[in-house]
Amino acid sequence: MADRAFVVEADGGSRGNPGPAGYGAVVLDAATGETLAEAAEYLGVATNNVAEYRGLLAGLRAARELDPDATVHVRMDSKLVVEQMTGRWKIKHPAMKPLAAEAARVFPPERVTYEWIPRASNKHADRLANEAMDAGARGERWSPSTSTAELDARAAADADATAVADAPAADVTVTAVSEAPADADADADDVRAARTVASPGWGPPDMGAPATFVLLRHGETPLTPQKRFSGSGGSDPSLSSVGREQAEKVAASLARRGTIQAVVASPLARTRETAGIVAARLGLEVTVEEGLRETDFGAWEGLTFAEVRERHPDDLNAWLTSPDAEPTGGGESFAATGARVAATRDRLVAAYAGRTVLLVSHVTPIKTFVRLALGAPPESLFRMELSAASLSAVAYYADGGASVRLFNDTSHLC
Repeated sequence: MADRAFVVEADGGSRGNPGPAGYGAVVLDAATGETLAEAAEYLGVATNNVAEYRGLLAGLRAARELDPDATVHVRMDSKLVVEQMTGRWKIKHPAMKPLAAEAARVFPPERVTYEWIPRASNKHADRLANEAMDAGARGERWSPSTSTAELDARAAADADATAVADAPAADVTVTAVSEAPADADADADDVRAARTVASPGWGPPDMGAPATFVLLRHGETPLTPQKRFSGSGGSDPSLSSVGREQAEKVAASLARRGTIQAVVASPLARTRETAGIVAARLGLEVTVEEGLRETDFGAWEGLTFAEVRERHPDDLNAWLTSPDAEPTGGGESFAATGARVAATRDRLVAAYAGRTVLLVSHVTPIKTFVRLALGAPPESLFRMELSAASLSAVAYYADGGASVRLFNDTSHLC
């Protein structure tokens, strides 16, 4: 049986560059022109070229799901992406290389060809990208609720307006970056946005984009300023007014960066509330992950360190010296927390390969992510300070390596 042949049309846009961004992609049967799959997503704040690359990736992945042995002809109105993917233009800034490398790995290179097309010939993907951005502005996720025929008819009705937008004399939008000469760097905004998926360290450049976990400790609860043990076995407090304000500041900061593609949270109330505030600002949904919950501190829940030392001195001393020691009353040891976090890390790295994900968690799990990435001993947990609503980041590469990018950043709270 002959290999199937697909046409992938993809587009991305940003209303501000950087600004609210989205992509659209469609997979067509090369022989009949039949629409086989559509994809679109609101990305939060990102740049035009980043959105276009995300559209390309979505289209290629949709084609691979239909038939991993197919040949694919990609059609895009982004001159920059097409010329970079064909190798005719050099990608001079290292921050852009992982995006192209990630796209190149979806299919074997010999199975994919690229063609630049005018924007007027890319209406289907453009329409999907705009629908995704419109949905994001409403706080919704894009879904193919309208039939393709109805949407195509709607697009045809807008042809005159689109033709005006496509006229060369009027093309002063941010897509002019796509027409850059071969020796031009990507514009500064694209470099800044793409840097979050690039490796700034010493890893080889062909490993592609890592899975990057941005680790957010929840905002303050009434127990936080009192420095009381507050784990997964206690009263499960919600955020205080200060904590909610902190979450809003984090949300604003992450929206400006425009790099978060998914939000995953611990099941506890304070993390789900923090994650919900951030996700609403980014136009994303929250996925709950049980493995991100805080350690269970047993009978110490709600007590200060001084109170624990007074009531349970022997158990506290054992806990401070051995990762296998449990808090009084059958709490969770640091060894058990470490095993749980390691398993969660592996599961999430596999699920979000090449993506930047916000993990909203607690002091011990976040410190454990960092400890494991550094290969540090368990006692290092006592040597890290992690503030409420702080951001840390760890990147995980295809070869199993990890790189700590950030730790306990609170600059967004100032």
